[in-house]
Amino acid sequence: MTSEGPRPARANRHRHALQHRWAIPFFAAVLALVGGGVAVLEARIVGDLLERPGLEEFYLDPVPEGSGAPGEIVRSEELIGLPFDTRAWRILYRSTDLNGEPVIVSGIVVAPLGPAPAEGRTVLSWGHPTTGSARECAPSLAADPFLDIEGLRLMLDRGYVVVATDYAGMGYPGPDSYLVGATEGNNVLDAVRAAQSIPATGAGESVVLWGHSQGGQAVLFAAERAADYAPELDVRAVAVAAPAADLTALLDADIDDISGVTIGSYAFTAYAGVYGDTVPGAQLSDILTQAAVAAAPEMNELCLLTHTKELHAIGQPLVGNFVLSDPTTTPPWDDLLAQNSAGSVAFDAPLYIAQGLEDTLIHPDDTREFAKHEASLGLDVTLSEVPNATHATIAYFSLSGLMVWLDEHVGL
Repeated sequence: MTSEGPRPARANRHRHALQHRWAIPFFAAVLALVGGGVAVLEARIVGDLLERPGLEEFYLDPVPEGSGAPGEIVRSEELIGLPFDTRAWRILYRSTDLNGEPVIVSGIVVAPLGPAPAEGRTVLSWGHPTTGSARECAPSLAADPFLDIEGLRLMLDRGYVVVATDYAGMGYPGPDSYLVGATEGNNVLDAVRAAQSIPATGAGESVVLWGHSQGGQAVLFAAERAADYAPELDVRAVAVAAPAADLTALLDADIDDISGVTIGSYAFTAYAGVYGDTVPGAQLSDILTQAAVAAAPEMNELCLLTHTKELHAIGQPLVGNFVLSDPTTTPPWDDLLAQNSAGSVAFDAPLYIAQGLEDTLIHPDDTREFAKHEASLGLDVTLSEVPNATHATIAYFSLSGLMVWLDEHVGL
């Protein structure tokens, strides 16, 4: 954004149309120059590059005023840098936050080519792991927005439509939603509605929810809220890898290391923003040390995957000097962590949980306890513990088992 102010939305849309008008022939020419598997990779890279000009305007141009139904798409554009044998769209869609207030959320939809079955394609809604909390950390803004959708190719080969939300506050400007379970869950469900509203996807009513880490928390909340929030959706299966399900256990285990400082900087800032005006004692200075309060704004501007070195440089001196008191036992933070932990209610779908035995962030014992808790609610729970898998690798290491499980519970 420049000092001249935002460009009119119509002008930007016209400019985007012109860009795509010349981009498509250029894109075709590139395909003609390369061949085989290299052509697919080259085409995707070139397509990604062609989409960069005007990308910020897609997210920052004002959206149409007025209200609409959750899941309604307010802006979309078809992508040209995309996985083989697919069509894909970048979207802005309507959703709601934990208080039912409207928010605009960004994301990606990708669908296989070819005719859909008569009943429509299953829609898989992906919940991404922590990438940060700043707007710029949205996965859909990445150079390759499909790269970190874990298991994407396998899901597409099964005929699924895949939709990946950024969560509120990322991509499109809005309120912070980091580890705010109800908001994230609504965003995951409304992403399904958005995908279903694109006729070319062939999306049907059958839904699978799949998420990793923060995304595990998001899809668990989506599953718990689906019957009331989106009763028309047929949630057939829920799968999570190393889910941030029990935030009390997570922070109790990690608050005194660099991971806890990083997650805490994101989460406590989000909670202060969401709850601080209505919940006494929920200001950032009520739980973080003066040094941590001073560092939090800079940490929250940094994305986890691309600024790890910078995050560690800021956060490491705060280890042992981060919180004023234990947030897991200090009101109101203990209650806020409990409110945003999954497992308060059962849901009517089988649950697959993958856990790496070398995970030092989401500890195996905590995931075992969560799996037992879910089973005690009457859920059909499958816990897959994977040797040698870390927090970063568990979603990939678990894919073979997950595919077998999905084929049994959802089918091809």
